[in-house]
Amino acid sequence: MAKEGDYTIENLYQGGYSSLKPPTQHYVTAGSMGLTTDPRSANILKEVSAKLASGVKQIELATVSPEIFEAIPKQHLKEVNRLSKLTGVDISVHGPVVDTTGINQQGFSEINREATERKLKMVVERSHELSPDGNIPVTFHSAEGIPGTEFEMTPEGRKPKRLVVINRESGKPTAVEAEKKYYPGTIKVREEMLDPKKQLKALNDTEWDNSLSQVEFNREHAERILKDTHPMYRALYLKVLEREVDPGSMSDKEHEEIKKIHSAGEYLKQAEMTVRALFSRAYKYGTEENKKVLDTLSEQYGKELGIKENGKIDISSLDPKRQSNALFVLANGLQSVNPNIYTPIEDFAIDQSSKTFGNVAFESYKKFKDKAPIVNIENPPAGFALSTGEELRKLIEKSREQFVTKAVEEGMSKSEAKRQAEKLIGATWDVGHINMMRKYGWEEKDIIKESEKIAPLVKHVHLSDNFGFEHTELPMGMGNVPIQEIMKKLGKKGYEAKKIIEAGHWWQHFQTSPFKETMEAMGSPIYSMEMAPYWNQAPGFQQDYFGGFGMILPQINYETFGAGFSQLPAELGGQRQGAQGGRMGGSPME
Repeated sequence: MAKEGDYTIENLYQGGYSSLKPPTQHYVTAGSMGLTTDPRSANILKEVSAKLASGVKQIELATVSPEIFEAIPKQHLKEVNRLSKLTGVDISVHGPVVDTTGINQQGFSEINREATERKLKMVVERSHELSPDGNIPVTFHSAEGIPGTEFEMTPEGRKPKRLVVINRESGKPTAVEAEKKYYPGTIKVREEMLDPKKQLKALNDTEWDNSLSQVEFNREHAERILKDTHPMYRALYLKVLEREVDPGSMSDKEHEEIKKIHSAGEYLKQAEMTVRALFSRAYKYGTEENKKVLDTLSEQYGKELGIKENGKIDISSLDPKRQSNALFVLANGLQSVNPNIYTPIEDFAIDQSSKTFGNVAFESYKKFKDKAPIVNIENPPAGFALSTGEELRKLIEKSREQFVTKAVEEGMSKSEAKRQAEKLIGATWDVGHINMMRKYGWEEKDIIKESEKIAPLVKHVHLSDNFGFEHTELPMGMGNVPIQEIMKKLGKKGYEAKKIIEAGHWWQHFQTSPFKETMEAMGSPIYSMEMAPYWNQAPGFQQDYFGGFGMILPQINYETFGAGFSQLPAELGGQRQGAQGGRMGGSPME
């Protein structure tokens, strides 16, 4: 570049590609990448055969629809296994996209979760037929159709804007959002902005306080009745219960007082039913620390009520006044052990999905041992629950814990159970799905950071590009997925993992294989030596001397007499370019 007056004269030749200076410092070998079958077709024999023409070494059966998966005959699975052995191709499976948490529009149902668990077991068992001698990867989405927390990006980082929570007792979901509250009591009305987390705490506190208020309401009503009753009539009431006194022999005044005491007892019975239910809820959903408090509280309640160590009670335990005092102790103690019945739906979904995946992986191991399929859990498209790297990491870790728990119960050592859990449960990281977080204000650095969080658990990668808003699937390099940076964060596990190209919209609209375009974007070496030149250098390769000058050689001469052993002359059956048939077939040359 040179300057002449006010003009800048640019270099006419900027230089070309150099094998010594590849465009990227990280490349992905073509052998580690593969294609998917058409998810709309159950004809996997036709689909696998067609994809083999691209020269790929990895093919994934995209059976995302449950109906499509069950339309595949078992004989076809065995035939694909034979075909993979003949061609040296590795097969993987994308299982049906179903919800694994048991949550639907009506709320959570353990019956629904168990039904999904049985379905996933069937998918894993059938997938084993595709590779009976190895650990075939089978991918499932972490969850499906569950709305997740909505975040907003602020200078301090991302903050929750709308929190979806679920009642752990009823299974019903609801949403809490940031809201401005106004409070009296000062010279000027006080304003306070409650973020979703504070709103959740207020929701839990209100729910628990209202439940305990019902207990106290009934107890106080009974106390008011008992206050107007002389203690001698309470003693008479107990004798009536023991049948020591015949009610027919009592005076009208005694009958009237006994009725009052009986009415107080009914109020106390309602209070007892409510407080027992609350105690059970607190113990079921409370922390280990809460359970210790509840154990002590239970002991105090028993002493107040006069319950003996063998669990039996004497007649004094039926004294309404004594029951009221015991209920006061129990209800007052429950104030400090709020079990937070409402919880973020992500936490609840992790608890339920981990049961599903942990049980499926363990049942598969029990049946197939060291040749059991690998259960890979994939992040769904952004906007659903369990779609970030942090949430997926927590789910996989808890699924492995579930596997270990089941295995230890069956007699396996804890160390061996952990080893098998780490081998058979991992992550499928979909770079296109996480890139869709851009529509919620995420930046490129946030997407790369999420990839770093899941990196140690990755066993499988899905490659698709988009622009961060719609769930489109293009070859890598045609959107704004920062694939090179993501692969760098995934590290050795990412480069060693099988990488499946999901480019459904490319197939739909352009109807060509996305393999070449993906190799260019991933900087794949052209030759198997895993060295220069690379596919992304192809545009800068030196062309032949006559390149660009058109057809300057005697093509007709070559067609007539041949240009080598690769093409016969017309007299011996050769065929001219663009013509139909040949002389040996009897078809005209023109």
